[in-house]
Amino acid sequence: MTDSPHRVQGLADDEVAADWPPISAQEIAALGALHPRLHGRCTLRWCSPRPFSAAAIIDTATGAVFLKRHHHSVRSVDTLLEEHRFIEHLARQGMPVVQLLPDAQGATAFAHGRWTYELHSVAPGHDLYRDAASWTPVGARVQAEQAGRMLARLHQASASYRAPQRQTHILVARDDLIRADDPIAALQQQLPGRPALADYLGGRDWQRQLGEDVLALHAGLPAKLRGVPRQWAHNDWHVSNLLWRAEPQPPGISAVFDFGLASPTSALFDLATAIERNAIAWLALDGPAPPARTDIALGLVQGYNELQPLRPEHRELLAALLPVVHLDFALSEVEYFHGITGSTGNADVAWYTFLLGHARWFRSSDGQRLLDTLRGAQ
Repeated sequence: MTDSPHRVQGLADDEVAADWPPISAQEIAALGALHPRLHGRCTLRWCSPRPFSAAAIIDTATGAVFLKRHHHSVRSVDTLLEEHRFIEHLARQGMPVVQLLPDAQGATAFAHGRWTYELHSVAPGHDLYRDAASWTPVGARVQAEQAGRMLARLHQASASYRAPQRQTHILVARDDLIRADDPIAALQQQLPGRPALADYLGGRDWQRQLGEDVLALHAGLPAKLRGVPRQWAHNDWHVSNLLWRAEPQPPGISAVFDFGLASPTSALFDLATAIERNAIAWLALDGPAPPARTDIALGLVQGYNELQPLRPEHRELLAALLPVVHLDFALSEVEYFHGITGSTGNADVAWYTFLLGHARWFRSSDGQRLLDTLRGAQ
């Protein structure tokens, strides 16, 4: 969608041409009329390598800011404000989240042309995993424990937040299909409102593929989830969305950011997502080392358990959620790639490698060992 030489993280631990043009000095100058923090002289310091939007750190006369730009088909002002209201609630509860910077009218999201923008302060701390792709395992168990504790803090802070479901499926992690007694029927009901996803699935035997590779691991889960309350969650708890303090030792987490996938799911869904994101080397399944980092998975659970104790039935449900926790989000990626960026190749990766392949891996001996480890975690 762009001829820019800017490179971003690809789906195979590689660098690829960006779908969205990088933020430019000319663009920043034009936005100066819309946001007071971008008035005057601004210097572009760094452009993000993440693929689903464009983002940059900008030095301004009043300090550094983080500008993020979305295509309007991915985030409108209204859908972006859904994330911002959740961030603002967490900030009021004392969570170390990034600070939103409102414009002169007090709005934290604004539109210009075909784009939707948000501006944040640059939070304190070190971005240790800035260049790490999604699903890159955590480097050390102590960091996993810190991440688990911070996730528990987030769930304590979010427990009092009330807001409806997101208005969009695009690049949002939800648990609607996981909670459904018949996910195939539930998805069929959604498809009229999701034409790009319907178009992609139209030429495939998707009901059989989902049934064999994903829903075989779903049996009995909806009944267990009926007693699990919906709760707004981060839903993308990877260490690349955390900033870290160098001192005191061991390093602690100084800030949490990137709430783009946030929605009302559940605390256990969020913890399962954290394990899926941080404890399995999905991009190196065929490498010489075992792909599952049980030390990282146990570190996340241990840190979480210190603040939010997990009973045996919670650990059992966590293990049941993990193989299918990616279901709704993987479909949203298919929808994004097929309908917005026009990349059927990437949509195929989201369908075959991510959605079907990840679920299939949990039926392997490595996947079963990880689930057994989680069931017995103390």
